[in-house]
Amino acid sequence: MKRVFAVAVLALCPSLFLHAQRLPNTVIPSSYDLTFAPDLATATFTGEETIHVRVAAPSAAIVLNASELKIDEATVGEQKATVTLDEAKEQATLTLPAAVPAGETEIHLRFTGVLNDKLRGFYLSKSKRRNYAVTQFEATDARKAFPGFDEPSYKAVFHVTLVVDKGDTAISNGSIVSDTPGPGEGKHTLKFSASPKMSSYLLAMLVGDFVCREGGADGIPIRVCSLPEEKDMTGFALEASENVLKFYDRYFSVKYPYKKLDHIVFPDFAAGAMENAGAITYRDTALMIDPKTATYDQRQEVASVIAHEMAHQWFGDLVTMKWWNDIWLNEGFATWMSDKPLEAWKPEWKVDQQEIDGTLGALNTDQIASIRTIRAQADTPAEIQNLFDGIAYGKAASVLRMVEAYVGPETFRKGVNAYLEKHSYANATAEDFWSQIAETSGKPVDKIMKSFTEQPGAPLVDLSSHCEGGKTLVTLTQQRYFADEKLLAKGSDQLWTLPVALLPSASNQPEYVLLSQRQQKVELPGCSAWVYANAGGRGYYRSGYEAENFQRISAVAGNLSEAEQLRIPNDAWAMVRVGRMKIGDYLDLVKNMNGSLSRDVVEARTNQLFNIEDHYVSAADRPAFQSWVRGFIGPLLQQIGTTAQPGELAERSVLRANLTTTLAMIGRDPQLLAKARETAEQYMKDPTSVDREMASGSVVLSAQNGDAALFDRYHEQLGKAKTPQEYNLFLSALGVFPQPELTHRFFDLLLSPEVKNQAMFALFNPLSFYETQPVAWQLFKDDYPRIVEKIGGLMESNLPRVATVFCDAALSNDAQQFFASKNIPGAGRELKNAKERVDACIQVRELQQQNLTDYLQQHAAH
Repeated sequence: MKRVFAVAVLALCPSLFLHAQRLPNTVIPSSYDLTFAPDLATATFTGEETIHVRVAAPSAAIVLNASELKIDEATVGEQKATVTLDEAKEQATLTLPAAVPAGETEIHLRFTGVLNDKLRGFYLSKSKRRNYAVTQFEATDARKAFPGFDEPSYKAVFHVTLVVDKGDTAISNGSIVSDTPGPGEGKHTLKFSASPKMSSYLLAMLVGDFVCREGGADGIPIRVCSLPEEKDMTGFALEASENVLKFYDRYFSVKYPYKKLDHIVFPDFAAGAMENAGAITYRDTALMIDPKTATYDQRQEVASVIAHEMAHQWFGDLVTMKWWNDIWLNEGFATWMSDKPLEAWKPEWKVDQQEIDGTLGALNTDQIASIRTIRAQADTPAEIQNLFDGIAYGKAASVLRMVEAYVGPETFRKGVNAYLEKHSYANATAEDFWSQIAETSGKPVDKIMKSFTEQPGAPLVDLSSHCEGGKTLVTLTQQRYFADEKLLAKGSDQLWTLPVALLPSASNQPEYVLLSQRQQKVELPGCSAWVYANAGGRGYYRSGYEAENFQRISAVAGNLSEAEQLRIPNDAWAMVRVGRMKIGDYLDLVKNMNGSLSRDVVEARTNQLFNIEDHYVSAADRPAFQSWVRGFIGPLLQQIGTTAQPGELAERSVLRANLTTTLAMIGRDPQLLAKARETAEQYMKDPTSVDREMASGSVVLSAQNGDAALFDRYHEQLGKAKTPQEYNLFLSALGVFPQPELTHRFFDLLLSPEVKNQAMFALFNPLSFYETQPVAWQLFKDDYPRIVEKIGGLMESNLPRVATVFCDAALSNDAQQFFASKNIPGAGRELKNAKERVDACIQVRELQQQNLTDYLQQHAAH
């Protein structure tokens, strides 16, 4: 009854509850004086603060954010306040004997807290040697360290003082300006320079025996700080940071806005990294690599994360969204921007092609009916936490790339710089951004952005063309793409304003059409045999073609850019999903596609093979599919060469390794399976003695074909791992041994103290591997209380994403019922998303499994 009543009241008067956890906008902070004394032995801390505020109107009560703190003393001006804590709202109300007059005043508080083990707030980090005190405040966890105005619009200056053990140091947003003994024996006090004006979630404090590798760029000192025993793995991060900063200082009209730049890595970190102003924090795999064993992808990953977090120093830190509904202004921008310095520094990485991969990934995320909009309302901590998803990062970045291509990179850059200059050290909204780009470009960017940020999903642009009178007549039709064939056939009333980039064969020059109606006709000069619907590959839409046009385009794929070639298999697979293309025609297309042998293009042709094997091939057809895969991948591998050649690009080695793994894993090539085991054995003896690109595939492949003895040896290697990447490789591999008893042992290992909280991502491995999935799901349910205890309560809102891994109605229904019974805050949308993704997977099997059987039989007959 209570839930029904709450829904009914909300429907009648939504304003009653919309901002129930928001602070009243009556007291505005200007600065904080914060002093903390963490006790690493007892995992506690004491704190004292003075908040300098402006009171808008006389008030006898002031509301702050506070959670999991004990406030021992509170005064406002000269008045002592009575403190009332509301843990449900994460707020503290200071009630005063008399109203505080409007104007400037000070709030003074003394408080204590716990250095928790949940990887958020002010928390305890542990290495094998000792404890550290560290922080992670985004999105709503600064309130777990100190009472304050913990919303992004309340920007202020922070003056931080830390009392730490003698022999330890500390790092914060500012630089250390004084270091004095005491108070007390064995302590010293570190005072930091004032932070920039920033939101509370960007404050950072780290205490321990950190050592730093030092460098700099453009007059800005740069440090990469780590545990002493890990300093040897921070060199590449410093090199990357220096190069990225030089690029950003040239790109932006506002130079790097802070006086120093620290990158700090430490154990126990839930996120990949966090963009605290001038003091960026990282998990180990996101910053550290061993240059002797690091793979091509691992180097790129470290550089990419650094570039992303450094982009946040402008997008998010210097200019911050007013509220979390515009988190895409932070994350989408940083994702879009982070590729640019890497492309300039390491052109051989072909980052431009990876950007297209990112767009394709976002389109896959965006293909279900219940997916959220880029701009989505969120008020509670759980709702805010759920906004950090593929929509905020991938889709937002993809839309920005499309608009940049439409208005021109230099014009877009001018608009971005005008936006940054106008809103520096302040807050902004989506309207502020797109209005500025529209003003700078003179194009209807505001209409384009509004249509993509305020409605869900992505358009499917169907293209048909024919020649008439020496010209090409093109018909463009837009509708929302759904992975559900029935919804696609039914259609929706959604329309986008989108720039469609056409590439006609007659001119081979792109021509933009601004499509805003359901259907538009376009006349192009010359008679084109085909027209490609996404010139440059940056449009955030799927393309549909008449069957004949599709075949013509795939046959001449080599005439297209590599970015354009990447789109062909993905657009084709989207048609397979909804029954508009037979899966056999798709397999012919990717096998016979006459295109580039670059890594990204080749992997675009092969990346659905694992999905097909796991979900759509019947048990009876598996040998025939394995044979088909050998007939496809084997010659492809011969084309690129089975052994490395002098002077070849590093990406060729990666592609060779990935194709070899695919051929062994799906094609079940016996020689390659044996070679993989041999490589895994050698890697365990000496990681530097094997081809670094072959190592990870060999270790995982051997696990999938391994036994209890190999499981024991992998477990032993886990304890001896010398790099974060090596540790994660063996942990992940331990999750895919096919025997049920080994899946049991893997869960026991994950939930033991031997594995840190931050490594719980490995749960997804046995849940995703079709051979271990049923057993792993039962174990997940049985161990659920222990899993939640280990990851922390707020992170429980991410667990319903587990329900997306299935392609089985019974398992999906069980998962829906299981998670619904847990009443997880903010989980409703995640569960709906998961149900639709699973249903879409099942639908593909229903539509295509018989087609696949027929195709494989015909292929075998030939």
